[in-house]
Amino acid sequence: MGKDDFSLPNGIHTVILGLGDLNGIMRGKRIPASHWDTICREGNALSIALFAIDMTCDVWDTPYVNFGNGYPDMHMFPLTKPVELPWEPGVAISIARAEGTDHKPVPIDPRLVLKRQVERAAEMGYEIKVGAELEFYLLDLETGKPRDSGIQVYGLERAAELEHVLGPIRTQINDCGIPIEQSNPEYAAGQVEVNIRYSEALLAADRVVVFRSLVKQLAFAHGYKATFMAKPFFEESGSGFHTHYSIWKDGKNIFADKGKLNDRGRHFLGGLQKRMAETAVCGSATVNGYRRRQPYTFCPINTAWGIDNRTLGLRVIQGSDSAVRVERRDAGADCNPYFLLGSDIAAGLDGIEGNIEPSEMTTGDAYASEDAEPIPTDLRDAIELARKSTWLKDVLGADTYELMLQQCERELDFFSQQVTPMETERYQDNF
Repeated sequence: MGKDDFSLPNGIHTVILGLGDLNGIMRGKRIPASHWDTICREGNALSIALFAIDMTCDVWDTPYVNFGNGYPDMHMFPLTKPVELPWEPGVAISIARAEGTDHKPVPIDPRLVLKRQVERAAEMGYEIKVGAELEFYLLDLETGKPRDSGIQVYGLERAAELEHVLGPIRTQINDCGIPIEQSNPEYAAGQVEVNIRYSEALLAADRVVVFRSLVKQLAFAHGYKATFMAKPFFEESGSGFHTHYSIWKDGKNIFADKGKLNDRGRHFLGGLQKRMAETAVCGSATVNGYRRRQPYTFCPINTAWGIDNRTLGLRVIQGSDSAVRVERRDAGADCNPYFLLGSDIAAGLDGIEGNIEPSEMTTGDAYASEDAEPIPTDLRDAIELARKSTWLKDVLGADTYELMLQQCERELDFFSQQVTPMETERYQDNF
């Protein structure tokens, strides 16, 4: 198969073609197979507003696309060969790339943020590899609540109870070309985790975008609602997106020295740690995302780092040379993977170039640390840090930076204008 072979498998009548929006949600169109060759040659037109809408599809005037310029078109072209969906015979899926009507990249395409850092790494002779761990909830379609009860993390009986839906998620999504390593029940009723095998960074992010869409489609087909919302229930475990980073050159992991993290890996870690607080919005862009960031929830509240310790913000995993890596643990499962991976890799490469040393390693309970730098635990603080960061503006690009932060500020405003059920229940009859 050639690089540009987008031919359809036999028996396909419809192709799903989509790409990640401002929030990493896959959006696009369903295209008849009879029109596919034309799409491959000429692209498929849709509004640039796809990159300038929030998760509810609300629009607002932004610097790049607005009512003043009429929300003009761009085109999407297939980026991958279509793969048939096992649960929907005759339907295939392909991820797309965006191109302006001027045949140039669309400046606010989130994928460009990561693509620039991947190209930077390549110029340094490096290939960045990323493994993704995503937690999510499987809920009843009618009630929006878990159908099971109790915490059965890693429970094999609970896994068997969920196999009628988790089994297809593992096997059928794997059949779609996204290599699934494992699944397990997580730390709450209805919560599960699925791990995607590590791969080149841009491919890893693309896979996350497609994976989340396919999980929601498959869950619905089996009578469930899947949600990657960061904190669906305050009293229960939040859903995280843990990212595992390593850098490879000439087929070798350059972070590793006899199974231990070496100087280069430590400097990558130092760069990550330096920018971790000001890039919080890249991992959590909503008010809800920061509800995960509570002590003793397995979600970090500071930039502490150490070896194989789940109270840390940055966890180093050691073992065989191929397994040595750095894990960042604070992002929510709902975040845009292009922003998260792009800003992380930018920080890590800065660390390598500048020989940035991390703080002293933390052992034991990082939640109790008095020395580790805190990371934002609410959206307001995260926005303030990001607004002060010329570094983040350069990494994201001025238009994308402004657009993302405008969305964050809108989310904060929406939240501040609500009267919550708690307030009504507590105050209405008592004052």
